[in-house]
Amino acid sequence: MLIPFEQVNRFILSNGNEIKGILHIGAHMCEEKNEYNKYGIDDSRIIWIDGNETLVEKNKLNGIPHIYYALIDNEEKDVTFKITNNGQSSSILDLGIHASLYPDVVVTENRKQTTIRLDTLLEQNNIDPSKYDFWNLDIQGTELRALKSAEKYLKYVNYIYTEANTREIYKGCNLLPEIDYYLAQYGFARVAFQEYENHGWGDAFYYRVAPTL
Repeated sequence: MLIPFEQVNRFILSNGNEIKGILHIGAHMCEEKNEYNKYGIDDSRIIWIDGNETLVEKNKLNGIPHIYYALIDNEEKDVTFKITNNGQSSSILDLGIHASLYPDVVVTENRKQTTIRLDTLLEQNNIDPSKYDFWNLDIQGTELRALKSAEKYLKYVNYIYTEANTREIYKGCNLLPEIDYYLAQYGFARVAFQEYENHGWGDAFYYRVAPTL
């Protein structure tokens, strides 16, 4: 997380609120778990989701509970999931300027998978969205599509931390102003954005400042 979780949590607490639970989409190896736990979010209050089945199985072997294998998109369809050699850059989108920024990161496997909407995943697994008011998204250019796939549950969300692009890191990815515009319609304001070394991508943090429409 380019914006440290400690800083985000302190901001939330300073406004007289606290996190109920976390929905983390794009788990990778659950690197944020220790930080979440450190600041009072125990494992029973965290849901992890990742589209790479291999990583999900590794996390389960490492004792990570409440982790689900699912490739989230705003519609359910057959796609090619491009697995990269670093794991973290895998996406259903083709590499855009990512290829020139990080030439050592390459696609090593193309997997045929079927996407699922986030609201469908929650419903199929009897996950109560009202218990998870902090959403963290890191799914390589399709974060806005994931948000739209659970639009009806945004009313339960108070905090959104998401990777966002200011340039076409992945071909056809949504850009930061699009996320700003969409979330503003649901009462969210962006209070922070930390870009990584002027590379055209970074992390944004949104806070609910108005009731939902």
